[in-house]
Amino acid sequence: MLPVAVALLVWSLASWALASPLLPGPTSVGAALVSSLRDGSLPWALVTTFARLFVGYVLALAFGVVAGVATARVAWVRASLGRTLTGLSGVPSVCWLPLAILWFGLSEAAILSVVVLGALVPVAIATEAAVRHVPTELEHAARTMGASGVGLLVTVTLPAASVGITAGAKLGFGFAVRALLAAELVFVSGGLGQVLETGRDMGDTALVIGVVTVLLVVGRVVETLLFSPVERELVRRFGGAS
Repeated sequence: MLPVAVALLVWSLASWALASPLLPGPTSVGAALVSSLRDGSLPWALVTTFARLFVGYVLALAFGVVAGVATARVAWVRASLGRTLTGLSGVPSVCWLPLAILWFGLSEAAILSVVVLGALVPVAIATEAAVRHVPTELEHAARTMGASGVGLLVTVTLPAASVGITAGAKLGFGFAVRALLAAELVFVSGGLGQVLETGRDMGDTALVIGVVTVLLVVGRVVETLLFSPVERELVRRFGGAS
């Protein structure tokens, strides 16, 4: 808590010293958030954004893990898809927006496609690396005990690679959030991105900073309650085999 208290103190002093509406203090930001809570705009935006994030992120995880496993284990897929994934990793998520609009128009499907495309690549790359680095001795031992095909993949390979896959999932979550906010800034379709755009249009810096603060807090909550416990448990059970 001490770093948070120090950050708030520094923020308050900077706001007081500048005395500018472009840098409101914590109390002004808190008041803007309370106001948006009372009128219902912030709760509705949170529900809308995180419903989209859940659907898009789950799809990205599913497709990303499948693509990563196929790239690691199937030679022709690795030859055709491996370098493509590496190249796509350098493409910012916002670059998918024009293509999504052309494909789906100004629709919910366009927003979800941007989220999926933004998060899928890091998940696939991390999964491919994790699966490729599973010790061959482990899989050979499993084969001598009768494991093969999908059974070998599900019971041996994926658990051994789970630590690396989880790291990719955490990275993909960050990409998914950025892609979604970028899409919501463009589409007039609700969500936190539209609240940010409304704050910009109205010159309400306190509201903009408030939404950014909410995103920061949510990110820390997800990291603390979801990814960190999962990573610790996987490391405990499977160690660093991946």
